[in-house]
Order: sequence, then structure tokens, then C-alpha cells
Amino acid sequence: MGIETAKEVLRIESEAIAAMIDRIGPEFEEAERIILAAKGRVIVTGLGKSGIIGRKIAATLSSIGIPSFFLHPVEGAHGDIGMIMRGDAAIVISKSGATDELTVILNHMKRLELPVIAMTAGVSSNIAGIADVTLDISVEREACPYDIVPTSSTTVTLALGDALAISLFKKKNLSEEDFAAFHPGGSIGRKLIFKVSDLMTAKDDLPLVDAAADMHEVINVMSEKKLGVAIVTENGRLHGVITDGDLRRLLQRLERPLEVNASEALVKSSRDDAPRKKPLTIAPDVFVARAASIMEKHIVTALVVTDPDGRPVGLIRWIDLSLAGVV
Repeated sequence: MGIETAKEVLRIESEAIAAMIDRIGPEFEEAERIILAAKGRVIVTGLGKSGIIGRKIAATLSSIGIPSFFLHPVEGAHGDIGMIMRGDAAIVISKSGATDELTVILNHMKRLELPVIAMTAGVSSNIAGIADVTLDISVEREACPYDIVPTSSTTVTLALGDALAISLFKKKNLSEEDFAAFHPGGSIGRKLIFKVSDLMTAKDDLPLVDAAADMHEVINVMSEKKLGVAIVTENGRLHGVITDGDLRRLLQRLERPLEVNASEALVKSSRDDAPRKKPLTIAPDVFVARAASIMEKHIVTALVVTDPDGRPVGLIRWIDLSLAGVV
């Protein structure tokens, strides 16, 4: 029963998000315009589960360089309302659109002439009427058996907040360097502060062998450099990579595995005797976030670092990323 319930919840919530796609219209772009035009901060407010989602939306906006903070409506009514200033913009979240606790803070916002974006399923509600633009977060039903517990509605609100943030991210033309500046600490910051050249093995520590080298030399280089691979070059450019796994396959398939050269070994040691694919590479001047993404996608533990001419200049490994606290 547990597995089937989990699948049903995920199906209901995914369908709720999919249904929202067709509802995205001009009001979404108007919400973007309001946020981008704000001279102050973006104030996000909401009560209960809506407030929890609001905190996440505010944090995401701040992470892309849009100064934002969450203001609890009850605390706002008891003094924190003074944090609101002219020039700010507001995102008010309420599933029903009839949350009484939001009245005081909304009235204050309107006195200061703040533009208000409402996220609500109550598109004809009081909050929607006060707002300058309304984003519809209605769902067919919640994922709980009695259609009561906020589940689908909070998921949809969170997804809409993410859509808004990423669309603004693109409109602001933020670079990886800009994003890194907003995340100086933690693994995100390290992924976007370190470049491949900062963490890669390079120069004399690189296990390079020529394509014509015999397997004795290949094994000696692999043993000496202790990186578990040999980078094979031909005329100075990357030709392939021989791994510990390749050596095992050579021993299994050939009677005299040490009598072939590095180039031949690449052909004869491919997985399942399939044509060997070109090695995955990365440039030295990109952020290590990209290296981590490539390794995760292709389930590999190392990438050869090459210059624009295809010459190996380094090797970046998963363990290098791990030791640096990137993954």
C-alpha cells in the first residue's frame, strides 16, 4: 500500500504542475516586470504552508541577485511591518486568497504604493482584487485522501516560484561568475569559484604515453603516477585513455597482452568489443560545476583536460572535487 500511495501522490502532484503550464500567460511577464522594476527589495509573505514556500521563493530570488526577504504576516502586524519601504515590491501567497492575517500587511503595502503580486487559487478573492497581478496556483485536488492537506497546491506554488526565478535569472543575463558571487560559501560556492585548472593534476604529474608506446611503458607510467589511468597521445593530441579496467580486459582477451602498443590496446580493450568512444574532455578555464555535471551524467570518475588544440594539459578526478568540498 505504501508504494502505491507514494506513486499516486507523485502522479497527482506532477499532473498539477503539468496543468499549470497551459495557464502561464501575460500575467507571468507582468510579475517579472514588477520585480525587475523594483528599486528596493522583494518582500514575500504568506501564512502556514504558504509561508514555508514563501521563504524558499525569497531565498531563491536572493540567490540570483534580487534582494528578497520573507516577512511573517503576524510578526509584521506586531512591529516588523516597519521593514517595508517605498520602492519595494511584494509577493503575497495564499491558497484561498482570504487569509485574514494578511490584511494588515497588505493594507500597509498599498499605503506605500507597493506593487503586489498575488499567488493564489482564489482568483476572485479579496487578495487577488488588491494585487496588481495574480498568478493562479489552483489545483484540481490535493494529494491527500480528503483533499485537505496542502500538498499539490504547495508543490505548484514552489514550482511557479522556481519558474519565476529562473526566468528572471535569464533576463538578467547572469553569468556563472555572477552566481558564484552570491554563493561564496558551501558546495555551490566552491563549484562556481574553483575552475578546473585549480584542481586538476597537471604537468609532470600527468600520466602521458605516446600511442606507439608498448604496454610495459604504459603500465610503468600508470604505476608511477598512481592515478589509475594512462593518457594516450598521438602527435601531441589526445588519442585515448587506458584505465585499470582496460588492462584487465586485455589480460582476459589476449594471450600476449604486453606485446601490443598503446594505440592497439585502446582498440582491443573496449567494453563489450564495441567501437571505442572518444574520451570525455573538459577545458581548463571552466568551473568545476561543469566537470561534476559531466561525471555524474556519464558515470565516470575522471575527465581529461585539453587545450583548444586537443592537447592534454590535465586530469580532473571525482576525488579531486570531493577533497575540495565541491561534491
